[in-house]
Amino acid sequence: MKKIVLLAISAKYVHSSLSVWVIAEGIAKFSRISHDVRVVEATINQPLNIISDIVFENNPDVIGISSYIWNAGILPDLLLSLKERLPEAILVLGGPEASNNDSYWLEHGADFVLQGEGEYVFPQWLDSYVTGEICTDNLTGINNEPVDPYSKEYFSTLNGRLSYIEASRGCPFKCAFCLSAGSDVRFFPLDTIKNQIFKLSQADTKTIKFIDRTFNCNAKRANDLFEFVTGLETSCCFHFEVAADLFDEQMLSILETAPPGRIQLEIGLQSFFGPALNASSRKVDVIKAEQNIRALTKMRNIHIHVDLIAGLPYETLPDFIETFDRAYALNAHNLQLGFLKLLHGSDLRRQAVTLEIEYNQFPPYEITSSPWLSSDDLRVLKNVDNALVHTVNKGRFISAIYYVMTVTGKSPFSLMHLLGTAVPNHGIQLEDYIVRVFDFFIKLPNVDKNDLVDCMLYDWLGMVKGKNLPEIFKRESQNRSLVAEEAKRLLGRTLRREEYAILNSGTGIFVDSNDRDPVTGLYKVYLCG
Repeated sequence: MKKIVLLAISAKYVHSSLSVWVIAEGIAKFSRISHDVRVVEATINQPLNIISDIVFENNPDVIGISSYIWNAGILPDLLLSLKERLPEAILVLGGPEASNNDSYWLEHGADFVLQGEGEYVFPQWLDSYVTGEICTDNLTGINNEPVDPYSKEYFSTLNGRLSYIEASRGCPFKCAFCLSAGSDVRFFPLDTIKNQIFKLSQADTKTIKFIDRTFNCNAKRANDLFEFVTGLETSCCFHFEVAADLFDEQMLSILETAPPGRIQLEIGLQSFFGPALNASSRKVDVIKAEQNIRALTKMRNIHIHVDLIAGLPYETLPDFIETFDRAYALNAHNLQLGFLKLLHGSDLRRQAVTLEIEYNQFPPYEITSSPWLSSDDLRVLKNVDNALVHTVNKGRFISAIYYVMTVTGKSPFSLMHLLGTAVPNHGIQLEDYIVRVFDFFIKLPNVDKNDLVDCMLYDWLGMVKGKNLPEIFKRESQNRSLVAEEAKRLLGRTLRREEYAILNSGTGIFVDSNDRDPVTGLYKVYLCG
């Protein structure tokens, strides 16, 4: 019997790991030899010596580490530390970062790099290592029999963190920037998945995220599972990555019945620019995708997250601006401006030299320039991203931004660029940030101070809880007692000082800080007087 430590290193504490628990169950189910398997979870934010200490305490014979783009940067130093402290231990790497770049990792501390599906490959390698049998170069799956990673130990360590589930593996599409491009899709049995969903929905987790690359590539299965999670008695939110152009009327009808906040959809739109989509081998009906996203946002019961990728071949800055403004107009709750990453194993990385795309050689391998986007263009986009992340994508200043765009005539991209350049946010406290945003907006043409103050007062009450108004927005009024009386009549309680304000018109506004919209995350604001 060998002591095995399976080490997961997540980007944040709130993220649990799925891979190590799947492999642990794979060892228990498929290995011919019994082993002492322990799962260790850490984050990239912990000092390396702390991570090393946790592993060292278990005195393992074998250390298996899942490598991903978010933890690859710290792995060389961690492997060196583990080698020094546990010289007899065997270091085994798997996951997309290692399996697509094995020679690098074998030169930087790994004893073995495994390729393929970990729950099947790791037990085979382990048996070969323990028995001394010859280990072939290409280990294969047992019989693709699924495993259930959700053990009692898994649930005991969940502690409210985001949990993951996999209903299918692979993707039928061939996007050149993705590692799953063109892989065969294998669907796990529906009964098994429903059982796992139910167990997770009753556990100590708030969000259950499906890691299927395109969850709705099989409409019949997707509808079945959408209907299942919609009907559950649970407070959990289910997150799915989907293709918007694959939604049909039945799917939309099912989603419309979901309790508010039950479902989140992450939609990889990436671009509206045809040549960029073609060069990325991405086939999508952008008109249908656009129509379906609009239909979904109108339902108001589902949180919609739309992804864009800046840096795709042939898309210049003016082209991307058109994509951005068109995507912004869809009114998604979150518009993520991502940047092209040339991942090991992706087609675009193999084409990078031919396409003259330059990128950072260290994780996350982000584009630095191309024939279509200069480094200056990318700086512009970074400023836009900074403003977007700290305003709209956090539900901040929604009415103020709408007002400013309306009276100035500025496009979404233009306003986000100006704001991100003039008021970059790199850790600014919200109380200070709102003042700086106000000072910037008030200088723009046609912006009326009183109207802007009223918008920002409304936004402030809806987006924060238990925080007093910044001084520049406070004003006295004889209507204050009327606001308190109206609030007590509607809410059945006395307002706290930070829960109400007076607009320049004399109208009172107050917030029900116990009524938070599960879709937008904003609190309900009332007008009175």
